[in-house]
Amino acid sequence: MPADPSEDNNAAEGIAAPPVPDRADAPEARVDPAVLQTNVTCSRGFPQWLAMHNCALAFTSYQTGQLFLVGTLPNGSLSLHQRNFVRAMGLIGDAQRLLLAGLAQIWRFENVLAPNERANEHFDRLYVPRRGQTVSDLDVHELGIDAAGRLLFVNTKYSCLATDSVAHSFKPVWRPPFISRLAPEDRCHLNGLAMENGVPRFVTSVSTSDIVDGWREHRRDGGVVVDIETDEIVAEGLSMPHSPRLHDGALWFLDSGNGFLTRLDLESRARERVAFCPGFLRGLSFHDGHALVGLSLARREGVFSGLNLQDELERRKAEAWCGLQIVNTANGDIVEWLRLEGGIKELFDVRVLPGVRCPMALPTFGPELASFITIEAPDQPLSERGWKPA
Repeated sequence: MPADPSEDNNAAEGIAAPPVPDRADAPEARVDPAVLQTNVTCSRGFPQWLAMHNCALAFTSYQTGQLFLVGTLPNGSLSLHQRNFVRAMGLIGDAQRLLLAGLAQIWRFENVLAPNERANEHFDRLYVPRRGQTVSDLDVHELGIDAAGRLLFVNTKYSCLATDSVAHSFKPVWRPPFISRLAPEDRCHLNGLAMENGVPRFVTSVSTSDIVDGWREHRRDGGVVVDIETDEIVAEGLSMPHSPRLHDGALWFLDSGNGFLTRLDLESRARERVAFCPGFLRGLSFHDGHALVGLSLARREGVFSGLNLQDELERRKAEAWCGLQIVNTANGDIVEWLRLEGGIKELFDVRVLPGVRCPMALPTFGPELASFITIEAPDQPLSERGWKPA
């Protein structure tokens, strides 16, 4: 099938790919290209790792408002495709669908390519925006889909887990036991969601504060992981934890303010620091015995100041950096990496797209989307008169 050409994508040759910002999806998203000029480098084996493990990656940067899709070209070099979204945050997806949280909408993208089709000759997935659910500015962080197909999201502004509504901005589903009422006050900075077989199981929170913006005073060691089913706190004393995930019989999360990928045994409650990554960690996904972790620069001011991470970096004689690291979950070794230097300094979410080789996406606004039309095959030939009105 014909695919709309994308002049904005950036397919890396070899291991370096300086991305060129594409057209913004809305007037308020426009940015100065000089500000976003970023050099992208990766370890020598990074493209080969993706090809060998039959997957691609998606990650977001809320700081610059971008979605990145990373894959490999037929010649084995790296493909890096990007789109602009105001405050791109939580991300979930697979070979067919992506869901992305933005400033006021949660976007659903669908792949329109059949297995034998390619867009622009080498893209095997073309994600097209098909729905934008307006939830307003709730500071939506991570997303999930339950067994009934219902969208769930971490409503950070109102300190609760929520779902979308036909008529309203959101419908509350659950709130932590330490939050006394729903209020637009970001009391505890609820941020991460772990799903298990279509059921929401765990969330991460920077604190158990029940007062407006109270979490900021507890960033160093007030973080918790909460069991949604029992309201029990299963881990505490953490520093700004993010990205809880159930994997291989254990609960994993990012102890972000300390810089560690951490594994929690749910029976013994024993915690293991699996790997130190040099950055403020957000975004975690698993594939073939590996964890893919997102790293951001640790700013010395604001919410990043005063964290143990800076002490740990100095002890290791290291500097924080922004990018992705692939960690062997068996021994904590960093096996491959991708690094961003320049305008992009902070990432939020990271997802593996299994079975995808080289993905791209269309924007949610503008002539590219307006002129791109696909038609689903009818249930029966239109010449047949089998349809009857209800």
